[in-house]
Amino acid sequence: MPQLQFSRLNVISHRVIHAYVAHMIKRALLICGLLFGLLPSAHAETSVAVPDRVLALSVLQGYRTQNGTHMAALRLQLKPGWKTYWRAPGEGGIPPQFDWSGSQNIKSVQFHWPSPKVGYANGLRTIGYTDEVIIPVEFSLRRKSGPASLNGRVDLGVCKEICVPLSLEFTAALPKGRIKPDPMIRAALKTLPLPAAKAGAKNVTCAIEPISDGLRVTATFTLPSTGGKEVTVIEAPDQSIWVSEATTKRVGNTLTVTSEMVPPSNAPFLLERSKIRITVIGARYAVDIMGCTG
Repeated sequence: MPQLQFSRLNVISHRVIHAYVAHMIKRALLICGLLFGLLPSAHAETSVAVPDRVLALSVLQGYRTQNGTHMAALRLQLKPGWKTYWRAPGEGGIPPQFDWSGSQNIKSVQFHWPSPKVGYANGLRTIGYTDEVIIPVEFSLRRKSGPASLNGRVDLGVCKEICVPLSLEFTAALPKGRIKPDPMIRAALKTLPLPAAKAGAKNVTCAIEPISDGLRVTATFTLPSTGGKEVTVIEAPDQSIWVSEATTKRVGNTLTVTSEMVPPSNAPFLLERSKIRITVIGARYAVDIMGCTG
């Protein structure tokens, strides 16, 4: 586990230190729970249910797209009152991790995450889903004309009053003969954050400055209001890099967003602006911004 540099107390706030430590401890607890079998894993071809039916997972087999990929989806159905997390879950959440190593004829994987909801737990912000979420997953195939199969696993967290780490295994065939779009997947694809151009996001710039144990990133861009109190998330291209909860300020149509990034080395590092991802979550819709300039 990375060691936090406490000599930086005059620069970094106690809140950020607490969030960083809590994040790393939570990741360690998740890993320990999975390694030592504190919770049983679940397996399903069509559907999988965890103890007490907190969460049921099923694979929508999907269809071949016009560009030769295969569009499938993971359907997560949660027991009332429970929630699970988005790819960037906030300081109070557990990030989902996927393993596709047992799959056949799969070259690469692209997730299409539906717009999440923002909540708060024990004073920490969480970002995720309640009730049900269908996550479209697009697979690039090594042989476009051949069948494919999934043999995967997802490690994720589900929460109510407490958070529980789960490891779910699933299998499914992705037959080449399926070409008719699945209406449930098509509906899920319509719930994605708007791309930057469609939402009117312009002039996206990022100022990057070194700090004692990483970098501070300040993004500035033009974007019409997405409704209500907006929450912005900045993501690093490497998931091992801890990213602080962003501060968001709006003046008219200009948003200024700041986050700090701390890598496992606890030192400044090289960061490609083109690989920074920014998501703005508003009451009416969310916006997905890929990359920024200097």
